[in-house]
Amino acid sequence: MGTQDGERVGVVSALVQSAFLVNAVYTESAREHGITSQQGVLLCVLMMRPRGMGELGAMLGLAKSSLTGLVDRTERNGLVQRESDPDDQRAVRVALTPRGRKLIDEFYPETCRRVERLADGLGDADRDALAEVLGRVVRDNEVPVVFMEPGEGPFSKH
Repeated sequence: MGTQDGERVGVVSALVQSAFLVNAVYTESAREHGITSQQGVLLCVLMMRPRGMGELGAMLGLAKSSLTGLVDRTERNGLVQRESDPDDQRAVRVALTPRGRKLIDEFYPETCRRVERLADGLGDADRDALAEVLGRVVRDNEVPVVFMEPGEGPFSKH
C-alpha cells in the first residue's frame, strides 16, 4: 500500500497517509505519557481554557455519549474535572486539574517536536509551502482549532 521512491502520490493518498502518520506519532506520544490519544486531544483542547460539553462535542466531532465516556475516563485518571459554568449554572464545563496541566505541559511540547520531525527531510521553502497549502485546506474546511501551533498559548515565547 506504500509508495516507491520517486513515485508521485495523489492528493487523496497523501492526505490520508499523512493523517495516519501524524496519528501514529500522536498515539505513541500519548501512550508514553500514560494516556490514550483521545485523552491527549481532549487535554490539548482544554489547554487554553475550560470548555462546555457542547463545545467539546462540536470541536472533537463526538456524539454526546462518546464525549461523556471520554470525559469520565479522563476525570477518573485525575486529569480533568467538571465544574459549573459561571455563565449558566445548568451547564457544565470541563477543565484541567493541576495533574492534567502538568501532563499537558509535558505532552504538548514533546508531541509538537515529534510531529515537526516528520518534515525534517524538507527544506525551509518546502516546509513553508506545505504549511501554507495544508493551512488553506484546514481553513477552507473550517476545522476547529484542537491543537495550537508551537509557540502559541501557554508555550509562547515572551
